[in-house]
Amino acid sequence: MRARLLSTSAIKLLKAPKLDVKNITSQLPSYLQSIKSRGLVAAQELIDQLQALPEHQTHLRAIDGQISKIQTRRNAIEREIKLDKSRMPALRDELVDLKSQFQSASQDHKKIQQQVQDTCLSLPNLIHASVPATEPEIVEWIHPRETYVAESKRDHHTIMVRKKMVDFQSASTVTGNSWYYLINEGAELELALVSYATNKAKEHGFLLCIPPSIAKNEIIDACGFRPRDMNNEQQIYHLQDTDLGLTATAEISLAGLGIQKELDLSKGPKKMCGISRSYRAEAGARGKDTRGLYRVHEFTKVELFCWSVPEESDRILEELRGLQVEIINELGLSAKVLNMPANDLGAPAYKKYDIEAWMPGRGSFGEVTSSSNCTDYQSRRMNTKFKNISTGKSEYVHTLNGTAMAIPRIILALVENFHDANTDQIAIPKALQPYMGGRKFI
Repeated sequence: MRARLLSTSAIKLLKAPKLDVKNITSQLPSYLQSIKSRGLVAAQELIDQLQALPEHQTHLRAIDGQISKIQTRRNAIEREIKLDKSRMPALRDELVDLKSQFQSASQDHKKIQQQVQDTCLSLPNLIHASVPATEPEIVEWIHPRETYVAESKRDHHTIMVRKKMVDFQSASTVTGNSWYYLINEGAELELALVSYATNKAKEHGFLLCIPPSIAKNEIIDACGFRPRDMNNEQQIYHLQDTDLGLTATAEISLAGLGIQKELDLSKGPKKMCGISRSYRAEAGARGKDTRGLYRVHEFTKVELFCWSVPEESDRILEELRGLQVEIINELGLSAKVLNMPANDLGAPAYKKYDIEAWMPGRGSFGEVTSSSNCTDYQSRRMNTKFKNISTGKSEYVHTLNGTAMAIPRIILALVENFHDANTDQIAIPKALQPYMGGRKFI
């Protein structure tokens, strides 16, 4: 990626984000609504802190005025002493008092400023006007059916174990529950899906990247992946005695490519496609979906990530959604595209689409892709900017992310939808056959 470094020094820690407090206070009702609508843990505490922002700002301005008066008087005394050193004994006590006042005022200013910074850092993003309140909105169907019937005989767990495509038992012995071995055609299917998804991404202008699967905790946090999610369940595996964690998605390490950089977006957005192993500590914690591949601790994922100028991010989110629809459509899966409600949005997301595919063995639709516009939530924390050609000023980019392929769930959907009980074969979608050696069935 061509970019100009904003700092040539080695990046050890992220700099404190430059949050637009004035803009936040001017949109106080919108931020309050964002907190309430998302159903955040400790929402009332954050609301109280947010509502105190205008008072804090007023207090800071008053302290600034106080400090200015102190400095003005100190400068006047220093000029007077410079002109007549004999005045020093008479003015010494006042100078000492002014120094004490300055230190006290500066400490108060620093304390309040930190409270303001902490409050603003804890705020979720604003919410796009089109986002529904509490229930997903179906915006598009892919290969819709007249009826959807649960079929327990299509359970992917049973089929794949019998066909020796997966080994859950050995993984449970070696590692624990919600881990698995993909073997034989199961492993081949993963490789085929990765190749198919990355080729689709390249066709849409994405550059390929294999990023690290470990990142500094501050980078993980800056992307909006808190140690615990909205349900107070652990999200991230942290490495003991280090400041590192396992990435839940390549989004985290891809976002890190923009740290302390000014990107050249004059010719359009920067688009990266990352292939990585992803780790989710909360898998199975909700007491459901613990059987099979739907909710696992480790999996391969092909992730899409974009850096955009602000005025184009809404359009780019629609492009991400379009690519995801194209992939699910070509795989022949029946699915629905959802505009996700505010109470399902993570802190960074301004707007999010999910695609849920029908999984007859599970007897329900299940999420297979997600795409989000995070506006400047991540870029402010990463200090990722672009130069606005019309103004010549550096501004914060908008970041977007989307799933190209979450491997286990797509394998699950393919097996449960395309297994033929009479032949015990699984039909391979035409789009995937070139990546499976031309085979039509496994």
